[in-house]
Amino acid sequence: FLRRDDRAVERKKAGLKKARKAPQYSKR
Repeated sequence: FLRRDDRAVERKKAGLKKARKAPQYSKR
């Protein structure tokens, strides 16, 4: 469900705050 909610994903990743473009989490 990581299509356009990259900003909401930052909540799931507590370690990557505001990490909208994660290295291995690029639109699974």
